[in-house]
Amino acid sequence: MLVLITYDVKTESPDGRRRLNRVAKKCLSYGQRVQNSVFECNIDWSQYLNLQNELKSIINANEDSLRFYNLGNNYSKKVIHIGTKPSVDFEGSLIV
Repeated sequence: MLVLITYDVKTESPDGRRRLNRVAKKCLSYGQRVQNSVFECNIDWSQYLNLQNELKSIINANEDSLRFYNLGNNYSKKVIHIGTKPSVDFEGSLIV
């Protein structure tokens, strides 16, 4: 299923900047960055729950926010992309 993750981390302190980097790295380990603080992750349900828990343990809920949008398995009809930064075709061939 495709999950869209967005976040806003308060970066006015060194700790906030560290949290921002940790959130971005964690999201990158599950998917691809499509905007500065937006990631698309093609993951299964258990990965989704793990990712939620891992990100919740990184952020400061009093200062930061996370949003998860579950687009499901039929996401290709729900995503329209215009402009630069083309996304990876998760269903396409993998060339190594």
